[in-house]
Amino acid sequence: MNKNRILLVVTVALLQLTVFAQTHLTAVRKEVPKGWHLLDQRDSGYAGISLDKAYAYLRSQQRKSQPVIVAVIDSGIDTLHEDLRAVLWTNPKEVPGNGIDDDKNGYIDDIHGWNFLGGKDGRNVEKDSYEAARVYHKYKSEFENIDPLVVKFNKESFYLYNAWVRAKQEVAGEQKGNGAEMIMMKRAYGNLLKSDSLLRKALGKDTFLGKELSDYRSEQSDVKKARSALYNLMLNNEALDVTNVEFLTGFGDYIRAMEQKEEAAEKAPENFRGDIVKDNYQDFKDRFYGNNDIMATEKSALHGTHVSGIIAASRENKKGTDGVADNVKIMTLRAVPDGDEHDKDIALAIRYAVDNGAQIINMSFGKSYSPEKKWVDEAVAYAAQKGVLLVHAAGNDAKNLDTTYNYPSPLSLEGNRPENWITVGASGDPGAGGYTASFSNYGKTEVDVFAPGVKIYAPVPGGNTYQFLQGTSMASPVVAGVAALLLEYFPTLSARQLKQVIEQSSVPLKDSVRHPGTGEKVLLSDLSKTGGIVNAYEAVKLAATIKGERKLPVTTSTPQTKPAAAPVKKTKGF
Repeated sequence: MNKNRILLVVTVALLQLTVFAQTHLTAVRKEVPKGWHLLDQRDSGYAGISLDKAYAYLRSQQRKSQPVIVAVIDSGIDTLHEDLRAVLWTNPKEVPGNGIDDDKNGYIDDIHGWNFLGGKDGRNVEKDSYEAARVYHKYKSEFENIDPLVVKFNKESFYLYNAWVRAKQEVAGEQKGNGAEMIMMKRAYGNLLKSDSLLRKALGKDTFLGKELSDYRSEQSDVKKARSALYNLMLNNEALDVTNVEFLTGFGDYIRAMEQKEEAAEKAPENFRGDIVKDNYQDFKDRFYGNNDIMATEKSALHGTHVSGIIAASRENKKGTDGVADNVKIMTLRAVPDGDEHDKDIALAIRYAVDNGAQIINMSFGKSYSPEKKWVDEAVAYAAQKGVLLVHAAGNDAKNLDTTYNYPSPLSLEGNRPENWITVGASGDPGAGGYTASFSNYGKTEVDVFAPGVKIYAPVPGGNTYQFLQGTSMASPVVAGVAALLLEYFPTLSARQLKQVIEQSSVPLKDSVRHPGTGEKVLLSDLSKTGGIVNAYEAVKLAATIKGERKLPVTTSTPQTKPAAAPVKKTKGF
């Protein structure tokens, strides 16, 4: 399962559907405004990234921006959204719709990016399997009956063997013990559907937001129980701004995903991707597959649209909300399905981004296995060689990345750690759940910084609409946006220096925070390398003091520049 997808927390305690109080939930939480993640804590009281102050500083310095291309490797994008149309990257060497590979890069009509999950017949991969099941069944015949004390492994085969052992335990081991939990989840889901039906009748409408249940009261005992059951579950999932329909659909999808995992113990997963893409997956040189449909469907594009909007939603159209960066073009690379992504698609997406001019790549996805990690490692090294910064979401399992597995990862099979990689955990607001998101992965070594990732308001497909979503998937593009902002106004900063500035300018917390894994009070420095939360204002001030390492291309034409945007008015989009 894509661990960085939109979060749905389902625990056994919650599934008992009792009225409860949890120690990490305050009695009264303040509602965060739309765009809280951009605000300054001293001025507004919300622990955002001080973006208005950053733009005011750039304007006071009379700095001009240069356009920056940010690649978003994700599930797709709504190319017609009012807040994204103007910020789409357009391939300058490709003629739209002529069916010819004008730029001879191997991808026909790649106008705004490429879809590595597409077929030449126009079909698209949406649902896919889980990497644990793929690894278990693929290598079962090779590894099942060997004695690891006798067999001589090379580094790569030993890595695969250990991955298979883990997959075997996950797919064929512990899954057998999940029967009672599955029964409870299905029963709970059925009860929630009944609760939803009662509430629809009581409220007189089929669709309502979770927060509408906050003050709702009824004298009917069955309606009171229904309200408590649904409201408490939505509250615990920070989903009060989500509709009942969306929430229950997500719950149902979660159960079906668990059922799919159970089936994987006995049955090899379907070849969803291969049946549509039709490449030779094992041949990395077979790379010119896919199509140019970078949206696919509204459902599949939700995640990528939201991520792209956080980075670059138009700051000049006075609509919706604002992205972090003001002079960015979004290159869309569709490589993340509903399920686990494939290493080949990710590696080729990174290479496509680098070869076509992206300077920053956002990666809001992850999984626990990476059988073709070598391909991804080589792509990461290629990006480092070309000076491209990679920003990756830490994941939503409340786990320590120093001791668990989360791919793609910066540490290569050869033991190298690139300087062009940032891993991002999710922060929140202290008055609305705490500085640390309860779901965020962490790690004193493996997680570099934290950034806002709770209740982030940004564009979603289906008309010119917006929605609150949360996850480290939302924290990563906040950082990618700050990196793009820095590169716009300080274009000689190298990828290494961008990482350095973002980390060193992060605002350290002196107060203790809640440990996502244990709930105990700890310092943020115990959960990440910097112990800080990203801050755009501090970042631009620091960047102004650094001599850049990047050599700008020699050009005789006038560069595209524009003055720093004026600060966003507090009333706009909030």
